[in-house]
Amino acid sequence: MSVNAAEALLRLRAGNQRYVADEMTLDISHDVRRRLAAAQEPFAIILGCSDSRVPIEVVFDQGIGDLFVIRIAGNIVQPSQIGSVEFAVQKFGTQLVVVLGHTQCGAIEATIEELRRPATNQSGNMAAIVSRVRPSVEGLLDEIDDYDDLVYQAVRENVRYAANALRHGSRIIESFINDHALTIVGAEYSLETGVVDFFDGVSPA
Repeated sequence: MSVNAAEALLRLRAGNQRYVADEMTLDISHDVRRRLAAAQEPFAIILGCSDSRVPIEVVFDQGIGDLFVIRIAGNIVQPSQIGSVEFAVQKFGTQLVVVLGHTQCGAIEATIEELRRPATNQSGNMAAIVSRVRPSVEGLLDEIDDYDDLVYQAVRENVRYAANALRHGSRIIESFINDHALTIVGAEYSLETGVVDFFDGVSPA
């Protein structure tokens, strides 16, 4: 039975609070693995960054089978990520998608560096990531002088941009949103505190 978006968000908030308080209940036992071998019912989809410091199931204190996780540098949205969301929504009835960025994001910093001092030998693959992050960064370069503040604001803008790209990147996803069967929100994980701040597409807790 699918979990509605509001309940899914409450579960994620509660799990993150347990993580921050060092009171985790994460169950990754062999019994759980065996029980879920035949089927899964993830209650939330998380599109997050590949950064090794952001272990998504741990951050939300969720176990095997709870989350459908999509990870890519800079939590950017490309066709494969959109297709993965479509798959989970249609296959499992999952009603909540979270685009999860994080502080001190290397993809954001690399994009800022590229925009300020374009590289002459950047690989095409790296350029593809930078090009997806670029719209979130370039509008801030002339507005913010402080580097740390620029990175902070760019991380959040990149989350907003990615969330909107998901909301409007697929007729399938749009249809579920219009039918109130899917909610997409944006959040930021703090490397410094462990706290996840849900700030886009959702009312503050």
